[in-house]
Amino acid sequence: MSVHDLDFITEKLNELKDQGVYRKLTVLGSASGPRCVINGKTVINLSSNNYLGFANHPRMKKAAIKGIEDWGVGAGAVRTIIGNMSIHEQLEEKLAKFKHVEAVLTFQSGFTANAGCIPAVTDKGDVIITDELNHASIIDGCRLSKADVVRFKHSDMEDLERVILEVKDKYKTKMIITDGVFSMDGDIAKLPEIVELAEKYGCITYGDDAHSSGVLGSNGQGSAHHFGLSDRVDIQIGTLSKAIGVVGGYVAGRRNLIEWLNHRGRPFLFSTALPPAVVMACMEAIDILSESTELTDKLWDNAKYLKAGLDNLGFNTGNSET
Repeated sequence: MSVHDLDFITEKLNELKDQGVYRKLTVLGSASGPRCVINGKTVINLSSNNYLGFANHPRMKKAAIKGIEDWGVGAGAVRTIIGNMSIHEQLEEKLAKFKHVEAVLTFQSGFTANAGCIPAVTDKGDVIITDELNHASIIDGCRLSKADVVRFKHSDMEDLERVILEVKDKYKTKMIITDGVFSMDGDIAKLPEIVELAEKYGCITYGDDAHSSGVLGSNGQGSAHHFGLSDRVDIQIGTLSKAIGVVGGYVAGRRNLIEWLNHRGRPFLFSTALPPAVVMACMEAIDILSESTELTDKLWDNAKYLKAGLDNLGFNTGNSET
């Protein structure tokens, strides 16, 4: 029996209950689709990140099954030892072509991509300039870095420039980080203005496309492609778990960046490689997106239809652009 009953954790849990923020997980009784089963009742699902329906796409299921049949259920090791299968490299090559960059490195999630990339790129004596509404994974990635962190007001380009001017002569490396689409409000980053300021003052640009991968761009290539900036955003983060419908994340950019993360991206170095079924399904998703704009077009039509209907009913949809 444990010598410590962890009463202090029970006290903290009781505090959450007193504050009204204690929660229990919603349990799905079906696959996650446009409709799903919760507590035995079929409901309309407006809460998932399965934007394109890929989580249940027949071609994705078939690809995942083939991955298991041909490669097994697991990679068996980290990629730096013996877990680097040829299909991992094939997926990264597909993603690099899809994102119009030199190279890509996959991670176990979008969270670990940020947690691995930010500390690997920045160090003591550097500064990270980050939007105040960036995702928690960016916040934690900044915490793991030894760099100083300065926040600017959400999507406020005047405040961003003010911050840059304050720090530009104090640090060797300056990196601006923004979400591509902000996950809570649905607004799109002012990427052209951010890139312009970054180039003007010699900053690295870092965009997290978690919610814009598969959504923005002609075939869902993300926010940089949406604005015609694929060759001007230095570091692009993507997930394979939202619009792509599976699980995983990746960093996209110059080849030297990816080589560096191969050596210094700690989640990549110390986590077992993505399972074959995941890899094969993700490759199929990229193929589907590359073949046609049908799904992304339908997504945008549906989003505009829903937003217009909610507006007409008097609901406030906030600043959402997506």
